[in-house]
Amino acid sequence: MQNQVVSRDEWLAARLGLLKQEKELTRRSDELARRRQDLPWVRIDKEYRFETGEGSASLADLFKGRSQLLIYHFMFGPDYTAGCPSCSAIADGFDRSVVHLANHDVTLAAVSRAPLAKLQAYKQRMGWTFPWASSFGSDFNADFNVSFTEEQQRNGTIDYNYARETPAPAAEIPSRSTPDGATVGAAMSGTDRATYTRERPGMSAFALEDGVIYHTYSAYSRGLDGLWGMYQWLDRAPKGRNETGVWWRRRDEYNKG
Repeated sequence: MQNQVVSRDEWLAARLGLLKQEKELTRRSDELARRRQDLPWVRIDKEYRFETGEGSASLADLFKGRSQLLIYHFMFGPDYTAGCPSCSAIADGFDRSVVHLANHDVTLAAVSRAPLAKLQAYKQRMGWTFPWASSFGSDFNADFNVSFTEEQQRNGTIDYNYARETPAPAAEIPSRSTPDGATVGAAMSGTDRATYTRERPGMSAFALEDGVIYHTYSAYSRGLDGLWGMYQWLDRAPKGRNETGVWWRRRDEYNKG
């Protein structure tokens, strides 16, 4: 249904009312950012190993000489044939931010459980430049609650986004208005739904001080909305998100039949 059509003065009055609420939200967002930065830290003593384009690396190595590390937990399991399309859309948005963050003492990298060769081939296909490490064979993804086992799926013991999840097969990866997201994402990643949903999206932040690594923050599910650039634009478009299912594709797939 078409929106109400009004005069410019009537529109301006409505817009100013909304502007007041937007400013309140901005101030609230600033306050939440401060609270994130005030969270207590957890010391990381466990040794994690990753495979990167430069060879085997520790978690400290992923900082690349900087004091802050942001990791995007990219859904790309060992049995996937391609990266998660949703994570791919998010990565399209942050890829060019890496250089700016690097010049502000922050390294932004992605970590996935797929073997390095798969990650590198997909990275080349998508034309990305961000650092991407493989945690294949490591506990890293499990320890940060973005990878789960078949047993956890069967027993209903998956804890994701700080809550116990509904046991499979009823469970879905929480989304906006796309209840078919896991099914479609699995097909687009060349795997079945159960395998696909054993990997989950998220981001984690770490600090490195005096040779000690600390975990400072993690977010999952819709906590990643602010990192998904295209949705920030859609929220400002006349029809908003306007979706009833998974409409996005990898950016090199839109013109395919």
